[in-house]
Amino acid sequence: MELTLTPQETVLPARALLHLMALAREGDRREGILLRQGKGWFQVSGSGHEALAALVLALRPNDYLFPYYRDRAMALARGVTNYELALGYFAKRDSSSGGRQMPSHYSDRKRHIFSVATPTASQCLPACGMAWALRLEKSDRIVLVSLGDAATRQGEFYEALAFAIQEHLPIAFVIEDNRYGISTPTEKFFPYRLGVLGDKHLVKLNARDPYQLFTTGKQVFERLRRGEGPAVLWCELDRLCSHTSSDDQRIYRPAKELEEEAQRDPIELLAQRLIQEGQLTLEEWQTEREAIANQVDEDYRVAELAADPSPSEVTHHIFGPPPTSVLPPLPISGTTTMVSAVNQTLLKALEENPKVLLFGEDIEDPKGGVFGLTKGLSQRFPDRVFNSPLAEATIVGAAVGLAAAGWRPVFELQFIDFICPALNQLMTQVSSLRWRTCGDWACPLTLIAPYGAYLPGGGLWHSESNEGMWAHIHGIQIAIPSTPEDAAALLWTAIHGNDPTLFLLPKHIFRKRVPFTPSHEPLPFGRAAIRRPGEDVTLVTWGNCLELAEQAAEHLQAENRSVEIIDLRTIVPCDYATIETSLRKTGRLVVVHEDSRTTGFGQCIITEMVSRPERFNLLLSPPQLVAREDVPVPFNPQLEYAVLPDVERILEAIRLTLE
Repeated sequence: MELTLTPQETVLPARALLHLMALAREGDRREGILLRQGKGWFQVSGSGHEALAALVLALRPNDYLFPYYRDRAMALARGVTNYELALGYFAKRDSSSGGRQMPSHYSDRKRHIFSVATPTASQCLPACGMAWALRLEKSDRIVLVSLGDAATRQGEFYEALAFAIQEHLPIAFVIEDNRYGISTPTEKFFPYRLGVLGDKHLVKLNARDPYQLFTTGKQVFERLRRGEGPAVLWCELDRLCSHTSSDDQRIYRPAKELEEEAQRDPIELLAQRLIQEGQLTLEEWQTEREAIANQVDEDYRVAELAADPSPSEVTHHIFGPPPTSVLPPLPISGTTTMVSAVNQTLLKALEENPKVLLFGEDIEDPKGGVFGLTKGLSQRFPDRVFNSPLAEATIVGAAVGLAAAGWRPVFELQFIDFICPALNQLMTQVSSLRWRTCGDWACPLTLIAPYGAYLPGGGLWHSESNEGMWAHIHGIQIAIPSTPEDAAALLWTAIHGNDPTLFLLPKHIFRKRVPFTPSHEPLPFGRAAIRRPGEDVTLVTWGNCLELAEQAAEHLQAENRSVEIIDLRTIVPCDYATIETSLRKTGRLVVVHEDSRTTGFGQCIITEMVSRPERFNLLLSPPQLVAREDVPVPFNPQLEYAVLPDVERILEAIRLTLE
């Protein structure tokens, strides 16, 4: 790529940058000393990477930075203070994570620094989502996302790069190539050295030279602002430290190599240049370094004495406050299906809020989604309803960045079975973003996915439920409606909420036409519905199994036994209070779900009911769980129905509790 520089783009505040780089190095040095003194638990050093701060100086204050854990100097260049980094090192209450993150996991919403997550390259797709939001808003702001050279072999890096090129996103990927992934040389792994990727968007830089970084960065960033993105900045530099405090690079790196790298120390190179140019004297430099060392000592001394986080607050910020928005009237009368109710709710959401955006595989017209959930919506809103590539990590990761930028992404996965490629984003970014930043960042996105079996011919890739697995990922709400009105009301709540929601639609019953009774008040998560009152047994279920529960209750009514059916509607949060209230009347509990028995959510419900004396004492017999066998859902319908809950098994469980 040819770059032409104008005079004003070459002005680097070199003295200020040198001070900042030295401050970063001294902070790293001080943390290493403290760790050896037994003060602290872990450290990640950015020694050798400090000149990259010049790229941040080339940004505008309102551009976004998605750093990784070796970017201490970048954080300082963005305005984070050394004292704030010291609080992070000691995991103090007033640190950016409230002591919940490791050191060097920077985050600051006011300074437009997105929260660092440890898994490598996991920041790339959210950064693309943020850049997509800026492009949709016709803003000239840009995103800079950094990662190590070893991380370029993560699949999400390739997905992010492909999506950025596809959408011409205003994003620069900064690859910090220090030629090592912990102890493994990356020479034969790095995709740009292998020629795997083209060089159309590539700029190769000597990242020991802040002048080159600043001037080239300025030019590249202006090109991004003109809509000519993305860019990949291949930054060659040296890691003048071990991977982390848990590593010793002298074990696997030749002494000569370490000596040669020490001669290329970017701080010394810049100081020597400024001294040679007469901008700095040796005495001034020595005095400045002493002052920096004193400042760092004082910052860490004060930070060490700061308040620790309170154990009583460790569960704060898992979820935000619930929404109170009421679903407006839908053009539905008489009977309808969940599919139609979802479609009409999405239409209302798009009409109401210009920040609602839909993205998923095949959701544009004329198909309108594989199940028709988005039929007609792209014709009405072609600027906010988009087909996605066949890439679930891209779908979920882009949603993270959009949500963090203030949009309301409502993204569809064709089947919940296909979510596994996005599991890294779901666990690394989506679920913990609010908690790990103490509410500074949030991720209000909605993922819609058809789920479940009882639809012959699906097999193990189209019939799984696995809600017990998703419920284990803390920080994600899970809704499983069983009626059209609940589907509409819960989806509206999810779209207007402050947290990520996995919205699972049970396939067996979501085309079942039933009377539609719209709600005129908000339907919050965590409020179960009593579908059938009863006196003898409490039967808790959700989704497809509600139909089976009702059939079993009809059978028992002929035997003068009444079953109270509780439809949870959401399993995270779960309405344990309604279950307990029902048990006070019946004293007997049966839980039915189509997920597998082992670690299914039904086991959680039973545990909650028997582990507290005030609940256990209500039980007149052992609780029973009716669930799928611990086996995948087979393709042959006879095999499928053999492993799933059915009416006979439910009746058997109920009768056992009545004995």
